[in-house]
Amino acid sequence: MPLTPPTTRPHPAAPPRRRKRRRLAALLEAGTAFGYLGVLGALGPYAMGYFELLPTEAKLALCAGAAALLPFRRRFPVTSLLILALLAGALPICGMLTALAAYDAIRRVDDPRRRTVVLLTATVLPVLTAIVGTAGTHYGSWRYGLAQGIVVGGVGVLVPGLVGSSRGQQDRLMVALRERAAAAEEARRLIDSASRVEERSRIAAEMHDLVGHRLSLISLHSGGLEMALATKAPELKDEAAQVRAVTRDAMNELRAVLGVLGPLGRDTGTEALTDATGTRADIDALAEESRAAGITITVRWQGPDLDALEPRVRRAVHRVVRESLTNVHRYATGASVELTVEHTDDRVRVTVRNGAPPTPPEATTGLGTGRGLTGLRERVGLLGGELRTGPTGPGGYLVEATVPAHPASSSASATRPEPAYLAAEEDRQSGALPGFLRHLPGLATGVLGLAGVGAMLAFGLGLVQSSRPVQEPLSPDSIHVGMGRHDVEAAYLYDSDLARAAAAGREPPRPGGTDCIFPFTGDEALDGRLEITRYCFRADVLTDIDTFSVPVAR
Repeated sequence: MPLTPPTTRPHPAAPPRRRKRRRLAALLEAGTAFGYLGVLGALGPYAMGYFELLPTEAKLALCAGAAALLPFRRRFPVTSLLILALLAGALPICGMLTALAAYDAIRRVDDPRRRTVVLLTATVLPVLTAIVGTAGTHYGSWRYGLAQGIVVGGVGVLVPGLVGSSRGQQDRLMVALRERAAAAEEARRLIDSASRVEERSRIAAEMHDLVGHRLSLISLHSGGLEMALATKAPELKDEAAQVRAVTRDAMNELRAVLGVLGPLGRDTGTEALTDATGTRADIDALAEESRAAGITITVRWQGPDLDALEPRVRRAVHRVVRESLTNVHRYATGASVELTVEHTDDRVRVTVRNGAPPTPPEATTGLGTGRGLTGLRERVGLLGGELRTGPTGPGGYLVEATVPAHPASSSASATRPEPAYLAAEEDRQSGALPGFLRHLPGLATGVLGLAGVGAMLAFGLGLVQSSRPVQEPLSPDSIHVGMGRHDVEAAYLYDSDLARAAAAGREPPRPGGTDCIFPFTGDEALDGRLEITRYCFRADVLTDIDTFSVPVAR
């Protein structure tokens, strides 16, 4: 019989939907980076917060460090979110990066309580950081820091987090629906399979009862006819014996057909599965039957008994041994047989090897169905094993079956396909657009969402910055005696070498013990003279203000 390789199912590749999401996430990250740079250039100091007081190199390094945290959000989503939220309170420009991290992190958290805690913590962190940093660096009041933190925490964390929570619940609902639909299809498949098995068993039982009974009667009458013709018509005895032999072969073939029709999960008839099927005692009993039929057989058993294994494994071992010995009886009568059973922790190997028969086998009668080894190969393949058959030298033959000692359940599949109607629905929705165009709806949604976050962030920070109280410089008319030097210089009144040189020799007498400055105002009188105001200080306190004019040299 030719060797047919076992049918193997290729290992499925990674789901294409997961690869699509990865590409879409990479595009969103690139868009976020460009938007981040755009908002940074548009807002400038308004999005720096109290980090505006730092040197330019330090500010660029902080912005680059915040952008470098973005790829780590896939592996450490919550940690990346908290770090970016903490940094966004001090550096409001990081609000766009925090928005993407908040959406992704909250979407990944399954536990509702943990999701709520993470979202509230990430929302409060920018507020606290902005209040403490703004008040600590005297960049503004704590109210200004509170307003800035509320804008960053609300726009950059809370809103994207709520959107991510809704999307995560939607994804989990779709997964639950897929699993429920797959479980329903699996249950329907098992019910259909059980119905088919039951129907096949009923057909096999009816054939056994009806056809088997008729063949038994034919065999019985043929035997009686053979005995009667032995004395009355010896020349017809051989024909009667041939009828009886053909009937016996027909009975054997009927049993083989009933074995094919019967369910693979259990056996029927006189050879039903028992607790001893496939054990060492069962194999020894099969060997004894063959020895009684005149076959020399040697049994080697390596390893423990098979009584602790699953029934389907023991049944497969029993079937391999019985079918192999039956073939020896049929095609190699009188040949010596070596039967070896090897039982290890992870597999069971059965080897049946026969030598050349003493006399060549008779020509085939055509009564064989060819289902013996094919049925064995199917049975072993269902367990995840392998059957190897073929001739060994002149007249010899080998049957070797290797099955797992603990095969995986046939009903549990890690790569269970999605229900047909869900796959058809997805193909209907995305099949009309080829290639990259299929990702445009999701990509457009992400880009528009990030653009909306950037616009709200820019508007909120600009509004907060415009309402920030700024101390206006004093006008020269508001300078009066008794003010300190620092207050006078705050009005942008600094000593000018040009004005001092113009006043040399023309200024009024100075009060004793004073230090005077001559700010340059550029005011020119109508008569062509330049007005100069002199401010004299004693111990950094303004004591005298004098205004005079000097001629202008053209």
